[in-house]
Amino acid sequence: MIKETYKVKSIKKELCKEWVLYKHYAKRIPPISYSFGLFNNNIMEGILTVGKPASNPLCVGICGEKNSKYVYELNRLCVKDGLKKNVLSYFVSQSLKMLNNLILVSYADTSQNHNGYIYQATNFIYTGLSAKRTERFDINNPNKHNKTVGENKNINYQDLAIRVRPQKHRYIYFIGSKKQRKKWLKELNYQIKPYPKGKNTNYDASYKTTSQIELF
Repeated sequence: MIKETYKVKSIKKELCKEWVLYKHYAKRIPPISYSFGLFNNNIMEGILTVGKPASNPLCVGICGEKNSKYVYELNRLCVKDGLKKNVLSYFVSQSLKMLNNLILVSYADTSQNHNGYIYQATNFIYTGLSAKRTERFDINNPNKHNKTVGENKNINYQDLAIRVRPQKHRYIYFIGSKKQRKKWLKELNYQIKPYPKGKNTNYDASYKTTSQIELF
């Protein structure tokens, strides 16, 4: 049984650093307010992080200004290769149970050929693709996040170019009492759409993280 083998616990965000910088495809540490670890025999085999989105328009856009303070993003989900079937959905569902009164948004990156099947398996609401936008990028380091590029005051503007930002599948999950979830669902500004389907492509997650032992 999965629940007899694995434990999900709240962890210090510092324990996520190696996973998000080297194992996750984004290679960038996002804002982290809550962080959880998946443990097997006291060894950490995955991390999940939740943080406040930097974009206030995103927070306002989901359920309006009055609910924007409740909007957080499930911004990183990363586990070791080769986990047994249903372990990932167990990890996500158990992590969500340790949160309260949140409107959770998460994305599946179409540029990585992700459809968000883990969110579908854990009953997130699908609200379509993010808007088409352009972004500046560093031609010498095209994988660097556009926000990091924008904050670099020493960058040579001759090294910048414009590209279309890949669209992402947007998923929403309400965490709270039945009454609260019903209220937020009624106030949701996005249309609920059928889950997208397609063949997923897994990114290279072969980096071997340092074994983290459960010390708490």
